[in-house]
Amino acid sequence: MVHRLILTSFGILTLATCQNPKVSQSTTEQETVKTETSANSKEPKILDVTTNQTAGDAKAKANGEPEMSVGLPPDKEAVETAKKEQQNSTVKSTAGVVYLKEGENKFLKEYEMNVTFKKMSEDSRCPKDVNCIWSGVATAEVEFMGLYTRPVILKLSTLSDAKKGYSKSQEFNGYTISLVEVSPETTSAKAFKALQGSYRIGLQFSKGSTGGGTTTR
Repeated sequence: MVHRLILTSFGILTLATCQNPKVSQSTTEQETVKTETSANSKEPKILDVTTNQTAGDAKAKANGEPEMSVGLPPDKEAVETAKKEQQNSTVKSTAGVVYLKEGENKFLKEYEMNVTFKKMSEDSRCPKDVNCIWSGVATAEVEFMGLYTRPVILKLSTLSDAKKGYSKSQEFNGYTISLVEVSPETTSAKAFKALQGSYRIGLQFSKGSTGGGTTTR
């Protein structure tokens, strides 16, 4: 009986001694894994001096994510100067210009006169798709009538040539009136006859050099 007790106690001690190293070894392995995981989870950021980007920023750029700007904001004065230059470049000198379609009549309160674009009497301008030696000329017949004047028809041309009877500007009722635009342009397919009735002109009004009076011709 005593021998059995001794053998049983010895077996229990031997079994406990064999299991403890395994438990200790397992605990050590778990702590090692935790240490490695913790070290891997904190990925250090490496700063690239040449590009001023961290490793995380470079990774985000590679994945197509938006890149943060590291530059300085633009100078306010430079921005305002650029805006002013853009505005000045787009401003067109259209002060005092009145547009009329062929056959159209307008009463211009500012100039106290009635204006009628009667017709385009001539258009020998070089077609825009043809090379010409001479640029040609277009002449419009425009009727003017002031508040206290009789109607007068003036011929205004795209150029002035006294020898050929062309005048770009005429004076009426204290104003100098100039033909500054004629559209559309002629082409090899559509010449003067084909465009008759569809012309549009631009007339510019300015204070006359003679100080007043009514032009009659």
